[in-house]
Amino acid sequence: MAIIQNWLPPSRENWELIFTVWQLFPVVTVVQWVTTFYPMGKTSIESRFNIPGKWAWVTMEAPGFLTLLYCMYSLPKQLGVESLPWANWTMAGMFTIHYLYRAILSPLVLNPSMSPIHPLVWALAISFQLLNALSLGGWLAGYGPTTINDWSGRLYTIEAGIVIWGWGLLANMYHDDDLREIRRAAQRRAEKKAKEEGKPVENVEKVYMLPKNGLFYYVLYPHYLCEWIEWCGFWIVGGWACAPARTFVVNEIATMLPRALSGWDWYVEKFGREKVGKRKAIIPGLL
Repeated sequence: MAIIQNWLPPSRENWELIFTVWQLFPVVTVVQWVTTFYPMGKTSIESRFNIPGKWAWVTMEAPGFLTLLYCMYSLPKQLGVESLPWANWTMAGMFTIHYLYRAILSPLVLNPSMSPIHPLVWALAISFQLLNALSLGGWLAGYGPTTINDWSGRLYTIEAGIVIWGWGLLANMYHDDDLREIRRAAQRRAEKKAKEEGKPVENVEKVYMLPKNGLFYYVLYPHYLCEWIEWCGFWIVGGWACAPARTFVVNEIATMLPRALSGWDWYVEKFGREKVGKRKAIIPGLL
């Protein structure tokens, strides 16, 4: 049963329209090259409209994997496809695993605190998730390969893509946790100080330091780079013909690259050029 007739899941015509719009998403990200206004995370602002960080993150990230899974379960019935190949479900599983970590586990369990997020960023993030999920979900659930023969001769490529995706995800998680440890350490210090002085615990929401472990020694945003690698592995699994996966990679880079470059400027302004040293923003020795 469709939640929204011809849109969720999408009809073939509407899916093609959604995918066309999704390919134009980098046009939206051009704004980030001309302004430093990005009201979330370290550049969040005080606003009465702000949404608490953890719940904003959950509600703007979770719709992606939920929409993709809904398409996987509902669209084949609508199209008369009896069962989808294991490779389709493998890609759906890879996508879901990433976002279970990113949308649920990270904000609700692992992150000690998160800065508030402005509704503008929240709305754009939901748009990103829904366009991506519908594009990928439509391709995986019936508008792309629908039989195991469609994947014939690609076993080794699929295996290589899964390995790259897996290492990218693990590296992403490792560097995310290095950032979390800054807050956790600050929280421990604040709790110890509050206990000794008999005062309330100070807010550590805006505590920032220069991390140094792993690829942080070379760049300031290795978690971004690792996520790009992760989704390149995902694209390799789908193959060149998986245009939605390719577009996902392009749109991730278009969205995150200007954020990383402006973040490099933020670190230099906050800590000084000398402390930032030879670190690049996102690609070691290059950018």
